[in-house]
Amino acid sequence: MSMILFACVVRVRDGLPLSASTDFYHTQEFLECRRRLKTLASRLAQHPGRASAQGCDFSIHFSSSGDVACMAICSLWCPAAMAFCFLETLWWEFTASYDVTCVGLASRPYAFLEFDSIIQKVKWHFNHISSTQMESSLEKIQQELELQPPTALTLEDSDVANGVMNGHTQMPLEPAPNFRMEPVTALGVLSLILNIMCAALNLIRGIHLAEHSLQCYLYLFYSPARTAKVVLLLLFICLGNVYLHGLRNLWQILFHLSVASLSSHQILTRQLQEKPSDCGV
Repeated sequence: MSMILFACVVRVRDGLPLSASTDFYHTQEFLECRRRLKTLASRLAQHPGRASAQGCDFSIHFSSSGDVACMAICSLWCPAAMAFCFLETLWWEFTASYDVTCVGLASRPYAFLEFDSIIQKVKWHFNHISSTQMESSLEKIQQELELQPPTALTLEDSDVANGVMNGHTQMPLEPAPNFRMEPVTALGVLSLILNIMCAALNLIRGIHLAEHSLQCYLYLFYSPARTAKVVLLLLFICLGNVYLHGLRNLWQILFHLSVASLSSHQILTRQLQEKPSDCGV
């Protein structure tokens, strides 16, 4: 089995993949590692330079300089010096082919698809060359790693960190409040019809039209502090009818007050439905 399994070139500031090697591995563990590599790619700006993330089956190494980073998925027995030597070679090949302006203007993933063949060639070279043939290069990288070790990351924390960065913090799940009202009764329908009649009789008086419309709303929909609203609304309707005593006869006033009282009673007696128990869930 090869030691370097997958490699890609990524833009540092936003994690946009610019080019990648052909993927020949489709195991569940490898696909999971690819997903976590994508998560780490979005956090490259937080970890400049070299870094490694160790998993159960694979390891991820990446090296960034400027706005270009090279990332690789390697087998666990791949030496870190070889992995970073490969990434450094890949970085030089890419920056020699594309300047900073081209990288900055890239607007779609894998914009430099033609570079994939270079990645494949460099990856094949490192997977098949003996360590003695590249001894000097490995010694140089090994000395750099000893002087400045790469940042150690964990793959298990990558999902959590990515969720926080995107604003999706994990919140405890709580049952949503149930605001479903009890079914409308025949007496409730009658109170609605009478309220509509009263509202129609008060079309030219905006305040009284609003009072009866509000009673219909309170009956049909749940509202916080319903009792206080119903009492205040009934009081306003009574005061309004007292004010209109000279314009209405006694029967008209009694009709409006009766409708308001019936509607208030229906509003207060119509309660929220009890939430059914989650049997069998």
